[in-house]
Amino acid sequence: MVGWRIYLQFERWRVHCPRCRGVYVERLDWLAKNPRYTQRFAMHVGVLCHEMTNKAVAELERLHDSTVKDLDKIYMQKQVARAGLPAPRAIGIDEISIRKGHDYRVVVCDLDRGRPIWVGGRGRLEKDLDGFFDVLGAKKSAAIELAAMDMWKPFRSSLEKNAPNARVVYDKFHIMGHLSDALDEVRRSEYHRHVGKDRTFIKGQRYTLLSRRDNLSRDGKASLRKLLKANKRLNTAYLLKEAFGQLWDYRHEGWARRFFDNWRASLKWQRLKPYERFADMIERHWDGIAAYCKPENKVSLGFVEGLNNKIRVIQRRAYGLRDEEYLRLKVLTCMLPKL
Repeated sequence: MVGWRIYLQFERWRVHCPRCRGVYVERLDWLAKNPRYTQRFAMHVGVLCHEMTNKAVAELERLHDSTVKDLDKIYMQKQVARAGLPAPRAIGIDEISIRKGHDYRVVVCDLDRGRPIWVGGRGRLEKDLDGFFDVLGAKKSAAIELAAMDMWKPFRSSLEKNAPNARVVYDKFHIMGHLSDALDEVRRSEYHRHVGKDRTFIKGQRYTLLSRRDNLSRDGKASLRKLLKANKRLNTAYLLKEAFGQLWDYRHEGWARRFFDNWRASLKWQRLKPYERFADMIERHWDGIAAYCKPENKVSLGFVEGLNNKIRVIQRRAYGLRDEEYLRLKVLTCMLPKL
Protein backbone atom coordinates (compact mmCIF):
# COMPACT_ATOMS: atom_id res chain seq x y z
CA MET A 1 0.00 0.00 0.00
CA VAL A 2 3.06 2.29 0.38
CA GLY A 3 4.09 1.86 -3.26
CA TRP A 4 7.02 -0.50 -2.65
CA ARG A 5 7.65 -3.40 -4.98
CA ILE A 6 9.54 -6.29 -3.38
CA TYR A 7 11.57 -8.86 -5.36
CA LEU A 8 12.53 -12.25 -3.90
CA GLN A 9 15.54 -14.14 -5.19
CA PHE A 10 15.77 -17.82 -4.32
CA GLU A 11 17.25 -21.04 -5.64
CA ARG A 12 15.27 -24.02 -6.91
CA TRP A 13 16.69 -27.50 -7.38
CA ARG A 14 16.87 -28.85 -10.92
CA VAL A 15 17.00 -32.65 -11.06
CA HIS A 16 17.93 -34.84 -14.02
CA CYS A 17 16.03 -38.15 -14.16
CA PRO A 18 18.26 -40.90 -15.65
CA ARG A 19 15.22 -43.07 -16.39
CA CYS A 20 13.20 -40.70 -18.57
CA ARG A 21 16.14 -38.35 -19.24
CA GLY A 22 13.99 -35.36 -18.28
CA VAL A 23 14.91 -32.34 -16.19
CA TYR A 24 12.53 -31.41 -13.37
CA VAL A 25 12.41 -28.23 -11.30
CA GLU A 26 11.64 -28.27 -7.59
CA ARG A 27 8.05 -27.34 -6.76
CA LEU A 28 7.51 -24.94 -3.87
CA ASP A 29 4.14 -24.85 -2.08
CA TRP A 30 4.11 -21.08 -1.67
CA LEU A 31 4.53 -20.44 -5.41
CA ALA A 32 1.55 -20.25 -7.74
CA LYS A 33 1.42 -22.12 -11.04
CA ASN A 34 2.67 -18.89 -12.53
CA PRO A 35 6.13 -18.96 -10.86
CA ARG A 36 6.48 -15.18 -10.94
CA TYR A 37 3.83 -14.82 -8.22
CA THR A 38 3.23 -16.38 -4.85
CA GLN A 39 0.21 -18.52 -4.07
CA ARG A 40 -0.96 -15.97 -1.54
CA PHE A 41 -0.84 -13.15 -4.09
CA ALA A 42 -2.81 -15.27 -6.60
CA MET A 43 -5.51 -15.77 -3.96
CA HIS A 44 -5.53 -12.03 -3.28
CA VAL A 45 -6.05 -11.23 -6.97
CA GLY A 46 -8.78 -13.88 -7.21
CA VAL A 47 -10.74 -12.28 -4.36
CA LEU A 48 -10.45 -8.88 -6.03
CA CYS A 49 -11.69 -10.28 -9.35
CA HIS A 50 -14.76 -11.58 -7.59
CA GLU A 51 -15.78 -8.00 -6.76
CA MET A 52 -14.12 -5.92 -9.50
CA THR A 53 -13.49 -6.02 -13.23
CA ASN A 54 -10.20 -7.47 -14.40
CA LYS A 55 -9.20 -4.10 -15.83
CA ALA A 56 -9.72 -2.40 -12.46
CA VAL A 57 -7.71 -5.12 -10.69
CA ALA A 58 -4.90 -4.77 -13.25
CA GLU A 59 -4.71 -1.02 -12.64
CA LEU A 60 -4.83 -1.45 -8.85
CA GLU A 61 -2.09 -4.10 -8.72
CA ARG A 62 -0.11 -2.75 -11.70
CA LEU A 63 -0.42 -6.00 -13.63
CA HIS A 64 -1.17 -6.87 -17.23
CA ASP A 65 -4.76 -7.94 -18.01
CA SER A 66 -3.65 -11.41 -19.10
CA THR A 67 -1.73 -11.87 -15.83
CA VAL A 68 -4.84 -10.97 -13.82
CA LYS A 69 -6.83 -13.54 -15.78
CA ASP A 70 -4.20 -16.25 -15.20
CA LEU A 71 -4.10 -15.60 -11.46
CA ASP A 72 -7.90 -15.47 -11.29
CA LYS A 73 -7.99 -18.86 -13.01
CA ILE A 74 -5.71 -20.31 -10.33
CA TYR A 75 -8.03 -18.98 -7.63
CA MET A 76 -11.20 -20.32 -9.29
CA GLN A 77 -9.65 -23.73 -9.99
CA LYS A 78 -8.99 -24.03 -6.25
CA GLN A 79 -12.59 -23.04 -5.53
CA VAL A 80 -13.93 -25.71 -7.90
CA ALA A 81 -11.54 -28.36 -6.55
CA ARG A 82 -12.55 -27.62 -2.96
CA ALA A 83 -16.30 -27.69 -3.76
CA GLY A 84 -16.03 -30.92 -5.76
CA LEU A 85 -18.76 -32.56 -7.84
CA PRO A 86 -21.64 -33.52 -5.52
CA ALA A 87 -24.22 -36.27 -5.90
CA PRO A 88 -27.26 -34.07 -6.62
CA ARG A 89 -30.82 -35.01 -5.72
CA ALA A 90 -32.48 -32.26 -7.80
CA ILE A 91 -30.89 -30.64 -10.85
CA GLY A 92 -31.80 -27.75 -13.09
CA ILE A 93 -30.88 -27.91 -16.79
CA ASP A 94 -30.62 -24.91 -19.09
CA GLU A 95 -28.38 -23.47 -21.77
CA ILE A 96 -26.52 -20.19 -22.22
CA SER A 97 -25.60 -18.40 -25.42
CA ILE A 98 -21.89 -17.59 -25.51
CA ARG A 99 -21.88 -15.73 -28.82
CA LYS A 100 -24.12 -14.92 -31.76
CA GLY A 101 -25.09 -17.67 -34.18
CA HIS A 102 -26.91 -20.08 -31.86
CA ASP A 103 -23.71 -21.15 -30.09
CA TYR A 104 -24.84 -22.64 -26.79
CA ARG A 105 -23.38 -24.36 -23.74
CA VAL A 106 -25.38 -26.51 -21.31
CA VAL A 107 -25.47 -25.47 -17.64
CA VAL A 108 -26.50 -27.96 -14.94
CA CYS A 109 -27.28 -26.73 -11.40
CA ASP A 110 -27.65 -28.46 -8.07
CA LEU A 111 -30.97 -26.99 -6.89
CA ASP A 112 -30.56 -28.14 -3.27
CA ARG A 113 -27.09 -26.63 -2.87
CA GLY A 114 -27.94 -23.62 -5.01
CA ARG A 115 -24.96 -23.61 -7.37
CA PRO A 116 -23.98 -24.63 -10.91
CA ILE A 117 -22.02 -27.87 -11.03
CA TRP A 118 -21.29 -28.41 -14.74
CA VAL A 119 -20.88 -26.33 -17.90
CA GLY A 120 -20.16 -28.03 -21.21
CA GLY A 121 -21.32 -29.38 -24.53
CA ARG A 122 -21.16 -27.70 -27.91
CA GLY A 123 -24.86 -26.95 -28.41
CA ARG A 124 -28.33 -28.09 -27.33
CA LEU A 125 -28.31 -31.68 -28.57
CA GLU A 126 -28.84 -34.87 -26.61
CA LYS A 127 -25.15 -35.73 -26.76
CA ASP A 128 -24.28 -32.38 -25.15
CA LEU A 129 -26.20 -33.21 -21.96
CA ASP A 130 -24.86 -36.78 -22.12
CA GLY A 131 -21.46 -35.26 -21.36
CA PHE A 132 -22.67 -34.19 -17.91
CA PHE A 133 -23.86 -37.68 -17.01
CA ASP A 134 -20.57 -39.14 -18.26
CA VAL A 135 -18.69 -36.87 -15.84
CA LEU A 136 -21.16 -37.50 -13.00
CA GLY A 137 -21.02 -41.29 -13.36
CA ALA A 138 -23.74 -43.92 -13.50
CA LYS A 139 -24.12 -44.28 -9.71
CA LYS A 140 -24.65 -40.56 -9.03
CA SER A 141 -26.85 -40.21 -12.13
CA ALA A 142 -29.16 -42.98 -10.89
CA ALA A 143 -29.55 -41.10 -7.58
CA ILE A 144 -31.06 -38.02 -9.25
CA GLU A 145 -34.71 -37.76 -8.19
CA LEU A 146 -35.83 -34.54 -9.87
CA ALA A 147 -34.88 -32.50 -12.93
CA ALA A 148 -36.21 -29.02 -13.75
CA MET A 149 -35.82 -28.05 -17.40
CA ASP A 150 -37.52 -26.41 -20.34
CA MET A 151 -39.59 -28.36 -22.86
CA TRP A 152 -36.61 -29.18 -25.09
CA LYS A 153 -36.95 -32.78 -26.29
CA PRO A 154 -33.19 -33.62 -26.61
CA PHE A 155 -32.63 -32.76 -22.94
CA ARG A 156 -35.49 -34.98 -21.81
CA SER A 157 -34.27 -37.84 -24.01
CA SER A 158 -30.82 -37.62 -22.44
CA LEU A 159 -32.33 -37.52 -18.95
CA GLU A 160 -34.53 -40.56 -19.55
CA LYS A 161 -31.53 -42.48 -20.89
CA ASN A 162 -29.00 -41.55 -18.20
CA ALA A 163 -31.15 -40.86 -15.11
CA PRO A 164 -34.26 -43.03 -15.49
CA ASN A 165 -35.31 -42.51 -11.84
CA ALA A 166 -35.60 -38.72 -12.20
CA ARG A 167 -38.97 -37.00 -12.29
CA VAL A 168 -39.28 -34.14 -14.77
CA VAL A 169 -40.63 -30.71 -13.82
CA TYR A 170 -40.87 -28.13 -16.57
CA ASP A 171 -39.56 -24.69 -15.71
CA LYS A 172 -42.48 -22.26 -15.34
CA PHE A 173 -40.33 -19.31 -16.43
CA HIS A 174 -39.74 -20.88 -19.84
CA ILE A 175 -43.42 -21.74 -20.12
CA MET A 176 -44.45 -18.19 -19.27
CA GLY A 177 -41.88 -17.04 -21.81
CA HIS A 178 -43.73 -19.02 -24.49
CA LEU A 179 -46.97 -17.37 -23.36
CA SER A 180 -45.36 -13.93 -23.58
CA ASP A 181 -44.28 -14.77 -27.13
CA ALA A 182 -47.88 -15.67 -27.92
CA LEU A 183 -49.06 -12.34 -26.49
CA ASP A 184 -46.46 -10.49 -28.55
CA GLU A 185 -47.68 -12.31 -31.66
CA VAL A 186 -51.22 -11.13 -30.92
CA ARG A 187 -49.88 -7.58 -30.49
CA ARG A 188 -48.18 -7.67 -33.89
CA SER A 189 -51.25 -9.07 -35.62
CA GLU A 190 -53.41 -6.35 -34.06
CA TYR A 191 -50.96 -3.68 -35.19
CA HIS A 192 -51.11 -4.90 -38.79
CA ARG A 193 -54.88 -5.30 -38.65
CA HIS A 194 -55.55 -1.70 -37.63
CA VAL A 195 -54.81 1.52 -39.46
CA GLY A 196 -54.67 5.18 -38.56
CA LYS A 197 -55.43 6.26 -34.99
CA ASP A 198 -56.05 2.75 -33.72
CA ARG A 199 -52.41 1.91 -34.39
CA THR A 200 -51.07 4.70 -32.20
CA PHE A 201 -52.17 2.90 -29.02
CA ILE A 202 -50.20 -0.23 -29.97
CA LYS A 203 -47.03 1.22 -31.51
CA GLY A 204 -44.05 1.23 -29.16
CA GLN A 205 -45.90 -0.57 -26.34
CA ARG A 206 -44.23 -3.98 -26.54
CA TYR A 207 -42.32 -3.57 -23.27
CA THR A 208 -45.38 -2.15 -21.52
CA LEU A 209 -47.55 -5.07 -22.58
CA LEU A 210 -45.06 -7.86 -21.79
CA SER A 211 -43.80 -6.53 -18.45
CA ARG A 212 -45.34 -7.36 -15.11
CA ARG A 213 -47.70 -4.62 -13.97
CA ASP A 214 -45.81 -4.20 -10.68
CA ASN A 215 -42.60 -3.45 -12.59
CA LEU A 216 -44.10 -0.60 -14.62
CA SER A 217 -43.71 3.05 -13.76
CA ARG A 218 -46.73 5.29 -13.24
CA ASP A 219 -46.58 6.39 -16.89
CA GLY A 220 -46.22 2.76 -17.97
CA LYS A 221 -49.32 1.74 -16.04
CA ALA A 222 -51.26 4.62 -17.58
CA SER A 223 -50.14 3.58 -21.08
CA LEU A 224 -51.15 -0.02 -20.34
CA ARG A 225 -54.63 1.04 -19.22
CA LYS A 226 -55.06 3.16 -22.34
CA LEU A 227 -53.88 0.32 -24.59
CA LEU A 228 -56.13 -2.34 -23.03
CA LYS A 229 -59.11 0.01 -23.10
CA ALA A 230 -58.57 0.76 -26.78
CA ASN A 231 -58.11 -2.84 -28.00
CA LYS A 232 -60.48 -5.54 -26.77
CA ARG A 233 -58.50 -8.50 -28.15
CA LEU A 234 -55.25 -7.34 -26.53
CA ASN A 235 -57.14 -6.80 -23.28
CA THR A 236 -58.43 -10.38 -23.39
CA ALA A 237 -54.98 -11.77 -24.25
CA TYR A 238 -53.34 -9.79 -21.45
CA LEU A 239 -55.85 -10.95 -18.82
CA LEU A 240 -55.48 -14.57 -19.95
CA LYS A 241 -51.70 -14.33 -19.64
CA GLU A 242 -51.89 -12.87 -16.14
CA ALA A 243 -54.38 -15.52 -15.05
CA PHE A 244 -52.31 -18.44 -16.33
CA GLY A 245 -49.61 -17.89 -13.69
CA GLN A 246 -52.05 -19.19 -11.08
CA LEU A 247 -51.46 -22.72 -12.40
CA TRP A 248 -48.35 -23.19 -10.23
CA ASP A 249 -50.16 -22.32 -7.02
CA TYR A 250 -52.16 -25.56 -6.91
CA ARG A 251 -51.09 -28.41 -4.63
CA HIS A 252 -53.21 -31.12 -6.27
CA GLU A 253 -53.01 -32.16 -9.91
CA GLY A 254 -56.81 -32.49 -10.18
CA TRP A 255 -57.38 -28.85 -9.27
CA ALA A 256 -54.57 -27.74 -11.59
CA ARG A 257 -56.12 -29.75 -14.42
CA ARG A 258 -59.54 -28.20 -13.81
CA PHE A 259 -58.01 -24.73 -13.87
CA PHE A 260 -56.21 -25.42 -17.17
CA ASP A 261 -59.33 -26.89 -18.78
CA ASN A 262 -61.32 -23.80 -17.79
CA TRP A 263 -58.55 -21.51 -19.02
CA ARG A 264 -58.42 -23.34 -22.34
CA ALA A 265 -62.23 -23.26 -22.68
CA SER A 266 -62.14 -19.48 -22.27
CA LEU A 267 -60.18 -19.26 -25.55
CA LYS A 268 -63.26 -20.31 -27.50
CA TRP A 269 -64.54 -17.61 -29.85
CA GLN A 270 -61.64 -15.30 -28.92
CA ARG A 271 -59.76 -15.76 -32.23
CA LEU A 272 -56.42 -16.00 -30.45
CA LYS A 273 -54.56 -18.55 -32.59
CA PRO A 274 -51.18 -18.10 -30.83
CA TYR A 275 -52.88 -18.88 -27.51
CA GLU A 276 -54.52 -21.97 -28.96
CA ARG A 277 -51.13 -23.23 -30.12
CA PHE A 278 -49.73 -22.50 -26.66
CA ALA A 279 -52.56 -24.50 -25.06
CA ASP A 280 -51.80 -27.44 -27.39
CA MET A 281 -48.15 -27.30 -26.31
CA ILE A 282 -49.16 -27.37 -22.62
CA GLU A 283 -51.39 -30.37 -23.31
CA ARG A 284 -48.49 -32.28 -24.89
CA HIS A 285 -46.22 -31.56 -21.91
CA TRP A 286 -48.81 -31.77 -19.15
CA ASP A 287 -47.04 -34.49 -17.15
CA GLY A 288 -43.98 -32.31 -16.53
CA ILE A 289 -46.13 -29.30 -15.63
CA ALA A 290 -48.55 -31.10 -13.31
CA ALA A 291 -45.59 -32.74 -11.50
CA TYR A 292 -44.91 -29.44 -9.72
CA CYS A 293 -48.20 -29.79 -7.83
CA LYS A 294 -46.79 -32.64 -5.76
CA PRO A 295 -45.11 -31.55 -2.49
CA GLU A 296 -42.02 -33.72 -3.08
CA ASN A 297 -41.38 -31.88 -6.36
CA LYS A 298 -41.38 -28.38 -4.89
CA VAL A 299 -38.00 -26.89 -5.77
CA SER A 300 -36.81 -23.36 -6.47
CA LEU A 301 -37.58 -23.03 -10.19
CA GLY A 302 -36.47 -19.41 -10.05
CA PHE A 303 -32.86 -20.36 -9.27
CA VAL A 304 -32.07 -21.41 -12.85
CA GLU A 305 -33.54 -18.18 -14.23
CA GLY A 306 -31.63 -16.15 -11.65
CA LEU A 307 -28.41 -17.92 -12.59
CA ASN A 308 -28.96 -17.06 -16.26
CA ASN A 309 -29.30 -13.40 -15.32
CA LYS A 310 -26.09 -13.62 -13.28
CA ILE A 311 -24.23 -15.18 -16.22
CA ARG A 312 -25.42 -12.40 -18.52
CA VAL A 313 -24.08 -9.86 -16.01
CA ILE A 314 -20.71 -11.66 -16.00
CA GLN A 315 -20.59 -11.56 -19.80
CA ARG A 316 -21.56 -7.90 -19.96
CA ARG A 317 -19.06 -6.90 -17.29
CA ALA A 318 -16.28 -8.59 -19.25
CA TYR A 319 -17.59 -7.32 -22.61
CA GLY A 320 -17.81 -10.93 -23.73
CA LEU A 321 -15.33 -13.62 -22.65
CA ARG A 322 -13.29 -15.06 -25.51
CA ASP A 323 -11.57 -17.61 -23.28
CA GLU A 324 -14.25 -20.30 -22.91
CA GLU A 325 -12.47 -22.06 -20.05
CA TYR A 326 -12.39 -18.77 -18.17
CA LEU A 327 -16.14 -18.32 -18.72
CA ARG A 328 -16.75 -21.88 -17.53
CA LEU A 329 -14.85 -21.21 -14.29
CA LYS A 330 -16.68 -17.91 -13.80
CA VAL A 331 -20.03 -19.70 -14.05
CA LEU A 332 -19.03 -22.58 -11.77
CA THR A 333 -17.71 -20.27 -9.04
CA CYS A 334 -20.29 -17.48 -9.16
CA MET A 335 -22.24 -19.05 -6.24
CA LEU A 336 -19.30 -20.50 -4.31
CA PRO A 337 -17.97 -18.90 -1.10
CA LYS A 338 -14.64 -17.12 -1.17
CA LEU A 339 -11.52 -19.00 -0.22
